[in-house]
Order: sequence, then structure tokens, then C-alpha cells
Amino acid sequence: MNSPVDRALKIGVALSMFAATAGLIGCAADPATDAQIDPQALTNAQAVTGNGGPSGAHYNLNIIGVANPKTTDMTSNGGRIFVPLTGSTKINLSEGDFQVLDANGTDGTAAFQLPSPDPTNSGTTTYSVFARALGTPGGSSKQTTCATDPTTGQVYCSIYSSVQVRSTGKSSFTNVSKELLYVYADVNGDGTVERYPLFDSALQDYYWQYDNNGLKVLQLRFYQVPTTVP
Repeated sequence: MNSPVDRALKIGVALSMFAATAGLIGCAADPATDAQIDPQALTNAQAVTGNGGPSGAHYNLNIIGVANPKTTDMTSNGGRIFVPLTGSTKINLSEGDFQVLDANGTDGTAAFQLPSPDPTNSGTTTYSVFARALGTPGGSSKQTTCATDPTTGQVYCSIYSSVQVRSTGKSSFTNVSKELLYVYADVNGDGTVERYPLFDSALQDYYWQYDNNGLKVLQLRFYQVPTTVP
């Protein structure tokens, strides 16, 4: 039986290819990838493409900065989320197959669903996230993973954030699995930072805090390749 990651990645490849055909992000598309997961992609020795990301099947999520708020219903809108071109958006996270649940982040909140990346908190993920900044040069964004302590109600945000800057020239992917799939915080107050993967039961109400400073498109790609984090 296919795992949730397998099923979601196959769906994501189709969405990604459709988005490229429609020209949603206004840039040249990468070559189409086979919807089947190559077993070799499950090793750390996977091939790397010229854009810095692994080769192979993936789920594609575009976070698109817009100047004007969206007003239409966007409870299901493919692999994209709209956010203010300048400002902050809370992207609520829930566990399941990759899927955008609320694409309109221009009202301050959006929602995205993704599988548990490290169910046993081993420090090695079952899939990885790569990010790159696209669009008009000059914009940037900062993305931080946060969650709530169910006992105290205290919100903790990770000490690590993914910062993407759209410079001139070619944009390349960087591995942001540590920043987007874990919360690193001293929750128990012992002076030591602990590691909590998304959907660890020690915390609840996981979300990404997305702070945009003029970035037109942040592209996230989820590949079924492992990443080992500290």
C-alpha cells in the first residue's frame, strides 16, 4: 500500500506540472518528472539538479505575494497560497497528505496539510523541503515554525528560520527541512533547546509564521528523500 507521502507526491507532481503549463509563476519550468518514486531517491546519494534541488517526483507549493487582498473562496486552490506582498501570515499546519486547505492568506491566516516528517523524532526525516525565491529581484521572506504548549498555552517559535532573498540572476534551492519541519525551543525551561518535529504530541497547533518583505513567489518543494538534522 502506498504511504501518504507516496500518494501526495504523485498528486503533487501532477499539480506542479499543471502550474508550470499555466505559467503561474512566470518563469521557465523545470523538466517534467516521473510520478513514480525512484527507490534510489530514498538514499542520501540522490542526484542534484542544476537548480540545487534533488531530481525526482515532488509536491510543489508556491507562496505568492500579492498587493491586493483576495476576496473569493479559496478553501481548495491547488498548490499555492496567497499572502500579502508586505506583512505577516499565519499558515496553520495539520497532518495528512500534502494539500492546501485555505489558499487565502491575505486575511492573515492560511492552512496547509502535510505528512508527519519524523514520527519518532529520530532526527532523520522521511521527506525533505527545499526552498527558493522567485519573481522580481529585491524581495525577501522569513518563515518560522511555531507551536503551542498544551499545558501552559505558551507559544514557542523555533530558533531557526528560513530566510529567502530574491537576488538578481538564477535562483537555486536550499534545504530548509530543519527550519520548516521542526521547532527548536527550550519548552521545559531547563536551559537546553529541545527538538520537536511537526505534530509531536508534546506541542499542538503547529504553524508557519510567514513574514513577507516584497517577495513575489516563494517556491517550496517536498521530495521523498531524507535529511538528518541536529
